[in-house]
Amino acid sequence: MTKGYVPVQPQGRASGPSAPAENRAEDRAENRAEDRAGSDTAESATAGAAPEAAAEPPFPDADLMYIVDLLPPDEQLRYQEVREFLQSRIRAASIDYWNREEFPFGLLAELGKYGLGGLQTDGTSKLFKGLMYVEVARADVSLSALVGIHNELIVGMIDELGSEEQKARWLPGLTAFTQLGAFALTEPDHGSDIAGGLETTARLDGDEWVLNGAKRWIGAGTIADFALVWARDVADQHIKGFIVETDRPGYTATKIANKIGLRIMQNADIVLDEVRIPAANLLPGATSFSKANELLRDSRAWVGWQGAGIQLAAFDVARAYSLKRRQFGKELARFQLIQQQLAEILGNATASLALMAQLARIQEEGKLEMVQAAMAKATTTRLARASVAMGRSLMGGNGISSDYEMGKLFGDAEILYTYEGSYEINSLIVARAVTGKSAFV
Repeated sequence: MTKGYVPVQPQGRASGPSAPAENRAEDRAENRAEDRAGSDTAESATAGAAPEAAAEPPFPDADLMYIVDLLPPDEQLRYQEVREFLQSRIRAASIDYWNREEFPFGLLAELGKYGLGGLQTDGTSKLFKGLMYVEVARADVSLSALVGIHNELIVGMIDELGSEEQKARWLPGLTAFTQLGAFALTEPDHGSDIAGGLETTARLDGDEWVLNGAKRWIGAGTIADFALVWARDVADQHIKGFIVETDRPGYTATKIANKIGLRIMQNADIVLDEVRIPAANLLPGATSFSKANELLRDSRAWVGWQGAGIQLAAFDVARAYSLKRRQFGKELARFQLIQQQLAEILGNATASLALMAQLARIQEEGKLEMVQAAMAKATTTRLARASVAMGRSLMGGNGISSDYEMGKLFGDAEILYTYEGSYEINSLIVARAVTGKSAFV
């Protein structure tokens, strides 16, 4: 183990008590003056003065633009409570699960206790919901994928497109995180072209729908209570949404293993072989793909928040490491090249966070369109890729180990760059909007 630096989770340790977060945020109202004073002190210190080992750095939450201050007071208090829980309980505990590609069922109820299963329906602001996505990603990107998909595509779909019976049956358990759903859209042969190429079929047979087909990369597919399956009605060729309980005959889900990122998320290959469901399992509001596309737009924007969160995580890890790791007789943080990398990582993260805060305002006003969601997702995940690469470089050999967290972030960033519309597809969406010319095919 590197002298002078202790990773969040010691090497070889099984899951257990979490280490305290080194960069835990304190109450913003009480510490604003301290942050500024600490920054001034750091700038005026002599080059030979060594910082106290236990001292918290200036701007411990790294929110230099005070984005969190845009929240109303009650949401600020809830934000701080959830952030502290995620940093102290989830961040360290996630590492061993990530290494083993296992899902932390024991943590799910805790996430529910803090209201993270019901962000879509709790009446809080778009900015608050987005900052919650940031903080979950800052603690663990895999679990942020679960929280985001769960809220945006499962709870959101049922709440907006489901029947009253479907809402009564599923929403209480979903919002408490005692039940899970899987969003089953992507197929083995259709990803970016899924809207036109979807092959899974549904046919009405009396009072039942019969579904046949295959789905791939379905998050939580092996652990969910039901899947929201998108299938083409053979009668009218429209793509429709169906609730398919995962214990129904003909439904099989196989875990996709050996991923380089989002290793906690249990992605699956799903096969639907003559799966019969009641006619009432059709979502009445999901009788065409255009309805799904509206929520997919919001889901794409959600990944933009993940892009900001993973960059703040990279900064947290890199700053802590640079303040403790010593080379040539002094902390890494005292070298100019290291400071430049830290400043650039935080600059990328702050730019991403500011972009997403503006997107939240547009969303509140009902002005969000796919072009803004695509630009936000493409931009923050592109910057995330660059930020974690700098963080990995800053940490040298230790940067490739998940024990020191940066290696974990490095793998996760690749997934953010790819899913919910690849970088290239989102770039084409933006360019089509601003030129009026399509270049998809």
